[in-house]
Amino acid sequence: MSIYKVSRGPEAFLPPAAATMGVELPDEGGALIEGRIVTEAEALEHAAKILLEAKVPTIFPGPLVLWNWRDGVEKKAKAIRNLFETLKQVAKPGQKPMLIPMADYRPKYPKINPEVEINPNHPNLTIWHNKIDACMFVGVHCHFANLSLKIIRGETDCYTIAMCAQHGHEDAMMTFRDASAEKIDQLSAKIKELAGK
Repeated sequence: MSIYKVSRGPEAFLPPAAATMGVELPDEGGALIEGRIVTEAEALEHAAKILLEAKVPTIFPGPLVLWNWRDGVEKKAKAIRNLFETLKQVAKPGQKPMLIPMADYRPKYPKINPEVEINPNHPNLTIWHNKIDACMFVGVHCHFANLSLKIIRGETDCYTIAMCAQHGHEDAMMTFRDASAEKIDQLSAKIKELAGK
């Protein structure tokens, strides 16, 4: 039996959930690259290369890091901002790093305003409109991240990286687990190292 590879799409109108195809999340200290369990060090290098080579490397911070709702969030938000500043600092001509905060995607009952709510519910539209070829989710609720990552994989060729505070996301092309401010800072440092800065 061949191993299912979680790779750039567009894969299908409705791609299979990677977990149903046998992709398993890594144990502590591990990460996933395209469905393979690897060491965190290997994943940091891979993520740094992807972000350095992308034309429009984009960070999508979600509500879990946009609101200072518990201890450690402010530190993580500063690390994300530092990562974005690092990407801008090492950008080559023609590269356009972006930071696009996700809107509050919780349903607003009894009325939903589609002009406000459309982007987080249709991440493929944001990716197409901005010509994003590599992105990183961080601070996004797991249930929303899983759905969005499948939509992105199914309908775009964007390379997805998920920095998850819990166990990771099988449907990302690569994922880190137990994401902390320190781990985000390690990614910034690896990007600077590979860029020779």
